[in-house]
Amino acid sequence: MAGSVTVVVGTQWGDEGKGKLVDILSKDADLCMRFQGGGNAGHTVVNEFGEFKLHLVPCGIFNAGCLCVMGTGTVVEPQALVDELATIASKGVATDKLLISDRAHVVMPYHILLDRVEDDARGAFRVGTTNRGIGPAYTDKYARIGIRFQDLLQPDVLRVKLTAVVKKHNAVLTHIYGQQPFDVEELIDNALAWGELLRPRIIDTVPLVHKALAEDYNILLEGQLSAMKDIDWGSYPFVTSSSPTAAGAAAGAGIPPRAIDRIIGVAKAYSSQVGTGPMPTELHDAMGDHLRQLGGEFGATTGRPRRIGWFDTVVTRYVTEINGCTDINITKLDVLDTLAEIPICTGYRYKGELIDYLPDATTHEQCEPIYEVLPGWQQSTNNARTLADLPKNARTYLDRLSELVNVRIHSVGIGPNREHMLMA
Repeated sequence: MAGSVTVVVGTQWGDEGKGKLVDILSKDADLCMRFQGGGNAGHTVVNEFGEFKLHLVPCGIFNAGCLCVMGTGTVVEPQALVDELATIASKGVATDKLLISDRAHVVMPYHILLDRVEDDARGAFRVGTTNRGIGPAYTDKYARIGIRFQDLLQPDVLRVKLTAVVKKHNAVLTHIYGQQPFDVEELIDNALAWGELLRPRIIDTVPLVHKALAEDYNILLEGQLSAMKDIDWGSYPFVTSSSPTAAGAAAGAGIPPRAIDRIIGVAKAYSSQVGTGPMPTELHDAMGDHLRQLGGEFGATTGRPRRIGWFDTVVTRYVTEINGCTDINITKLDVLDTLAEIPICTGYRYKGELIDYLPDATTHEQCEPIYEVLPGWQQSTNNARTLADLPKNARTYLDRLSELVNVRIHSVGIGPNREHMLMA
């Protein structure tokens, strides 16, 4: 049977439930790869092994026959990865098939400190980062002073590189931010220890990817966040430092774009966001609090309460168009089960003008949502096992979302477990 390459991406602001879908799809996958980002991800998976909040490890780890790879486009904190693997293994999950690209960049301790102090210094344009060191690690990557995993295996190279970069960062940390300097010798010792610990997992992923494509593997590329947090296409500057898009998947995984044959966007049945930036449908009232509690909307990485709003079809349509989504997965439909009416944002009003496209971030911040209100279904969806089992009004809601976003429904989530995913 011919293989396939499927990309899973978010279509709102992240936190859509991508982990659950990847966990389900990975049952038929031979290779699952994270292609960008790092420990700022928070992918929640519930299966027969228990409940997991994965920050680094691909969600395909629960399929014993699936190779899992931290791709070249990722940035990885070694100790955090070691700790996460230990937690997963303690639940009886095999972790021996987790590999790391030798070209992936290392998140160092100074990146984590820089992340915090630099974000605090941004004032009104504070991003609200996860403080996992992601932005500063990518900054070093593009400044060509980053440490890659292959460097952890080459002591002489590591010493030269770290000595130079630590001198630079210590100057910034001490003179601008009033922080204590890092000890370069301690950093070198720790980095070499990480290298030895992870040596069996660090590989050149190019031969692996070429083999997977040549032998028709089923390949699953797992994104985090969404194009609304993309460094180029998101609500700049309230964005991440990588490209969580299908195009970013090709670059970060080292897979030719033409090899990708399915792109599944994931969206909640309502909206949520962690961090700052425009969100026209955000609810600042009791309904927002109610949905937050019903949906358990607290960040898997930060624990912060997520901002909550109604489904914004302008945002999701924009993101699906950027990605070229072939399908969409709607999650957490069950959170809306008790509502009598459910608004959908179909456009914006800006200074009296009606617009149905995504404007620049400054304008977007000032947009008022235009709503179309649909009747709720006011009954539990939890026992449904097919889309046909859903209440009529729930199916009408889903059909309307699909129509407005212009992408067909792939699947619908009505609860945390694998059996709560209804396939179209």
